[in-house]
Amino acid sequence: MKFQGFPAGKVSFTSLPTLFFSELLPHIDNIHELKVTLYALWQVTRMESTFRYLREVDFAEDERFMGGMGDAPGERHRALRDGLTRAVERGTFLTVSPPGEGDPSPLYFFNSPQGRAAVKAIQEGSWRPGESHPPSPNLSLERPNIFQLYEHNIGPLTPLIADALRDAEDLYPEAWIHEAVEIAVKNNVRKWRYIEAILSSWKEEGRHERKDRRHSEKDRQKYVDDEFFEFTEH
Repeated sequence: MKFQGFPAGKVSFTSLPTLFFSELLPHIDNIHELKVTLYALWQVTRMESTFRYLREVDFAEDERFMGGMGDAPGERHRALRDGLTRAVERGTFLTVSPPGEGDPSPLYFFNSPQGRAAVKAIQEGSWRPGESHPPSPNLSLERPNIFQLYEHNIGPLTPLIADALRDAEDLYPEAWIHEAVEIAVKNNVRKWRYIEAILSSWKEEGRHERKDRRHSEKDRQKYVDDEFFEFTEH
């Protein structure tokens, strides 16, 4: 696959420790280890718990990530385990298996103060991970940037629409824009003016946690009643 370049507009970023570049990157000479380390850094930045850890299955179940680890399933899993083993040997990851019943698969922590504290707490029996592991982030589920969101759900991108989308990114939270697009798709009103009306309504009147149908119908009617109602015709 040839990379098509970064899209216009805002894109999300993942923070990486400077020490990764100065202390780890110069010494990593294996592509499996590099991929596993970078993926784990991406994963933990999206977690909210105090003790952040990964299991082998968290890597293996991300089809998009595993697709780059080899051509065949067996090759991919061998590459994953090779990368994990190398990262542990280098000291990037700390690994520990919780004692007792439950999932015996090892947990991987970054070798950080929090990671070292978690491993010690598990070994001493003063803390153990909960039985329900929260769903891991997934590369395939990463939200697209606003231009891709529009093109995939509404229609072709024009210069005027691109300008309007840039303005919307500055005016409204990203989650609002995604939800307004979802409402437009559900109501089969694939028009930017309709989406903009929903966003404007939320900003003016406040966005409350109401049912999508009730909320969207109110916004739809408000939009239909204004001077641009003809743009909602299908």
